[in-house]
Amino acid sequence: MTNKKTSPIKSYQDKSGKTMYMFRVYLGVDELTGKAKNTTRRGFRTKKEAELELNRIKVKVADGTYKQTRVETYQELYDLWITQYEKTVEESTFVKTAGYFKNHILPAMGNYRIEKITIAICQKHYNEWAAKVQKARTIKSYAKKVLDYAIVHSFIQTNPFTHVETKIKKAFTERVEEGSENFYIKDELITFLEKAKEHLNFKAYALLRLIAYTGMRKSEALAITWNDVNFVESELTINKAIGRGKQTQLYLKTTKTGKPRTIKLDETTLLILKEWNKHQKQQYIQLGINTLKRNQLMFSNTKNEYIQPGQVQKWMYSVQNKYSLKRVSPHGLRHTHCSLLFEAGASIKEVQDRLGHSDVKTTLDIYTHVTKKAKEGAIQKFVSYLEG
Repeated sequence: MTNKKTSPIKSYQDKSGKTMYMFRVYLGVDELTGKAKNTTRRGFRTKKEAELELNRIKVKVADGTYKQTRVETYQELYDLWITQYEKTVEESTFVKTAGYFKNHILPAMGNYRIEKITIAICQKHYNEWAAKVQKARTIKSYAKKVLDYAIVHSFIQTNPFTHVETKIKKAFTERVEEGSENFYIKDELITFLEKAKEHLNFKAYALLRLIAYTGMRKSEALAITWNDVNFVESELTINKAIGRGKQTQLYLKTTKTGKPRTIKLDETTLLILKEWNKHQKQQYIQLGINTLKRNQLMFSNTKNEYIQPGQVQKWMYSVQNKYSLKRVSPHGLRHTHCSLLFEAGASIKEVQDRLGHSDVKTTLDIYTHVTKKAKEGAIQKFVSYLEG
């Protein structure tokens, strides 16, 4: 009596309780290690589907054309890719990227077998992202990077995300009023700083004044130390920034472009910084903190550690709310500085260097958002030319 041959195909329950099928198949002996090679495939909806895949693999193994795929799902591929990616970027960039995958990409695609991902599937998920978040194109670009990695490692041959259409028609919305743009015109900035001086403590006021009169990024301003200022030459060297890393911890990193820049400071800003320096020494001595060390932060919290970036926005909003001023963010002060530089007659190259833009396109994009006064001046020139 012969024993009935046991089928390698087994059933199992997935997370939702649905019956699925899997198998484990022998692939021969690994030439490099001399050990037996096996592969496990799972996720088949029917036993017949699993049998077809098993037979396909057996035929390829027999004729020597089978190439083992070391990863099966998008999640497994991501796990390989993210380990390498982490070694190539700043910690804050890594944390932000991992967030895109955790919140959007992996919930949608993590369980997909990579060889089964089609253009239609990728387009479907891009459309879903575009309907929910503003950074859908950014999310799509990261999802594509994982499949690019699969191509490099010969897991797949083409990337379906390459053919995804990102120009999605949006529903009509009323035009946002000019006043809601995220920058101040000249008079608005002057008013804001006057009210900030009245309402805030001197540290907060000095910080906002510095950002407004230098166009620094908030992350750069919070990393400035006193030895970055040359009071004799009226210069400030910007060569670092703070970032948010793992477990939301703040850490020191390079500037966004990775390049330091030295800019000139106006006399009033220098006087305000000198005044704050005196205040800081007096206040922190009372807290038992020595602020005479070489790398003393210009702006720090009561523990002499980095100020949380969100605090800067809270200071600004408290002034704007109290005096019913236009809502502008800390980054809006940088935009304001850029726009007013153009209005004052600075060249595109001068603005690019002062703000630390790596690409002149960034500077030109802001140039298109010049102040209302400049826009009114343009139409007056037009009318004068036609009717003059």
